[in-house]
Amino acid sequence: VDFLRGLFSSALGLGSSEKVLDELSLEGVARYINSGKCKNIICMVGAGISTSAGIPDFRSPETGLYANLQKYNLPYPEAIFQIDYFKKHPEPFFALARELYPGQFKPTICHYFIKMLKDKGVLRRCYTQNIDTLERVAGLEGDDLIEAHGTFYTSHCVKFLCKKEYNLDWMKEKIFSDEIPKCEKCSSLVKPDIVFFGENLPTRFFTSMKMDFPRCDLLIVMGTSLQVQPFASLPLQLERFICFCLQADPMLGLLGFGGGMDFDSDKAYRDVAQISTCDDGCLALADLLGWKAELEELVKKEHARIDSEDKQEGPGGSKGAAAKGASASAEPKSKAEE
Repeated sequence: VDFLRGLFSSALGLGSSEKVLDELSLEGVARYINSGKCKNIICMVGAGISTSAGIPDFRSPETGLYANLQKYNLPYPEAIFQIDYFKKHPEPFFALARELYPGQFKPTICHYFIKMLKDKGVLRRCYTQNIDTLERVAGLEGDDLIEAHGTFYTSHCVKFLCKKEYNLDWMKEKIFSDEIPKCEKCSSLVKPDIVFFGENLPTRFFTSMKMDFPRCDLLIVMGTSLQVQPFASLPLQLERFICFCLQADPMLGLLGFGGGMDFDSDKAYRDVAQISTCDDGCLALADLLGWKAELEELVKKEHARIDSEDKQEGPGGSKGAAAKGASASAEPKSKAEE
């Protein structure tokens, strides 16, 4: 195991073993953040940060999204997000989109903890695998976010020679009227700009990664099992700083894979795992930082604001909660792989 870890560390240029935390624990992470030395925090988040909002994750047995797609008669669960399958059979995806469409859910404690990192001036970037837009609803803006798997806020015609763009309201109207969205220019399918298997990731994902990770003081990983590439390899970009994981599986670090984390070997010097729900972990860390009351008040205030906006929209009008992120734009992309 040590040989393999050393081999990969050497090949990837990860040879530094500078110890930054005084203790490999949640308390050690909190002291580091409060020390003033931690100025560039990157968050990597996945579906697990949104489950307490009522949105299922993908891979949990019995409760995950992939375990509950039988009604769509798919050849295999992942087909619902396969671009080739979508072009032939778009109905299952749009039926699912009605259930999970942005604007129907409120951000979680975890989302607002990330917003607090921004407000405290220590968030460099949040890299998200999620397409639920809750980071934007919580108050993160375009420059704060790398939406690695795309967004619902814009849509495009799938025909290569057309690519006509459509906005959020146009797509929402089609989805909730049980129509399969078709291009007004060429009659081809129109798909939200979320990244399907077999499609490209935004170019900004790769350019920002090269700028952000060499400057990272602390990487916080929440709600992702780090199984989908290239997102899963981002922790390998860290040269010497701490990876703090919430809802992590310690087995991920056993061989130095799953992001290259090492929680429990004799040579562990930087990585910390907090085995809890994402919300509980954020509350625990906020408590140690002296931010807990502020975080709880922020969640209470923002949820009340969202409820008020939704009431003003009237029955079926939940656009108010999601409107803050409606300025997202389409971007050129680079190849993604599973």
